[in-house]
Amino acid sequence: MRRYLLAVVLSGVPSTVHALVTGDDVLRATRAAGSLVGGGVREGVVVHLAVSAFWMFVLTRLRVRGAVAGAVAGSLIAALDLEVVGRHNAQIRALPRVPQWLDHVAFGVLVGQRS
Repeated sequence: MRRYLLAVVLSGVPSTVHALVTGDDVLRATRAAGSLVGGGVREGVVVHLAVSAFWMFVLTRLRVRGAVAGAVAGSLIAALDLEVVGRHNAQIRALPRVPQWLDHVAFGVLVGQRS
């Protein structure tokens, strides 16, 4: 549970820092996640928590261990989440790509670390 909470909270650092530096809305990605279920920020938080729990489960079952394996897993998740599923959603498509990919890689790295 500790790894899950750390991964959920800390994996958003790259896109949050990017938003702060560029003057973008720090809740833009959360709203985009919420738009997947027809909602806004609140729904986005729920979607983010659920999707993160799903990927945590998958990576744990696959026994992804270590920073490199986690980074690879995070990249694969980003490709699926952002480029396959996300291409069908205008709000996700509009998000800056590099910070979103870095969030996913960070998630994989954080999950891959042994507790």
